[in-house]
Amino acid sequence: MTLAINSKRAITGWLFIAPYILVVVGFLFSPLVYAGYLSVHTFKLVGGLRFAPLENFKHAFSDPLFLEGLKRVVIFGLIQVPIMLGIALFAALALDLVNTRLARIFRVVAFMPYAVPSVIGGVLWGVLFSATHGPIPRFLNTLGFHSANLFATSFFIYLVGNVVTWGWTGYNMIIIYSALQGLPKDSFESAVIDGANQIQIARYVKIPAIRGALLLTTIFSVIGAMQLYTEPSILSRFTTGISNGYTPNLYAYSVAFNNAQFNYSSAISITVAVIVFAVSFGFISLNRKRLLH
Repeated sequence: MTLAINSKRAITGWLFIAPYILVVVGFLFSPLVYAGYLSVHTFKLVGGLRFAPLENFKHAFSDPLFLEGLKRVVIFGLIQVPIMLGIALFAALALDLVNTRLARIFRVVAFMPYAVPSVIGGVLWGVLFSATHGPIPRFLNTLGFHSANLFATSFFIYLVGNVVTWGWTGYNMIIIYSALQGLPKDSFESAVIDGANQIQIARYVKIPAIRGALLLTTIFSVIGAMQLYTEPSILSRFTTGISNGYTPNLYAYSVAFNNAQFNYSSAISITVAVIVFAVSFGFISLNRKRLLH
């Protein structure tokens, strides 16, 4: 009798999670497996589909457009991620000290850009930066910067960083703020009794206590930087001179749907995924001891 009840419960549990499993298999694992299959094959008009496990990957690491895009997103992440997380951490610490109605309104307002789809955010900022219709260039003109070209190729990466920071700072702030709210208040009271000010409490008590949340936001931000696609894709429509290889994901899309090189595009995508995994795993490994202590 007990065995029958347990079996029925097990079947019921599997039925509840079956839709999730089907979605994950259908929209995550299946595309990954297919992309992996394409990446180890080459297709030519003469000879058709041929198994060549390393040819596409060798091509990727000798492709100057791919390597340039990869270098660009690495530099972008090294600059943009610390700035974004620094702003998010400062805002979260400030909100943790204030519990007024204005602070609650600020939390909602700061989170609102994350609710805006990246495509719409890119179009919005593209219009704001536009030399023809944008209010920002007009404001710069009033300050005497008449020849300022915000869409210049050398300045384009900063526009992308601005849009990404605007859209994701509030999201990271909420994660850090939630971690701060879960900390026990006893440690703060002890620090106050010992004569510590709020800056010292934040530096020596709060920040070390939320290392897990900071690690999580850092990993997510690094992954997002490496997979940069939507923002440069939308902003590039407002200017010229931005190549299809500006980021690895843009290049993979261009190679697949402009040049019909689906095998090579899959190899690029797999390569980026492996690099992101290696960086994330390495970062977690380096910080594991700190999290345990």
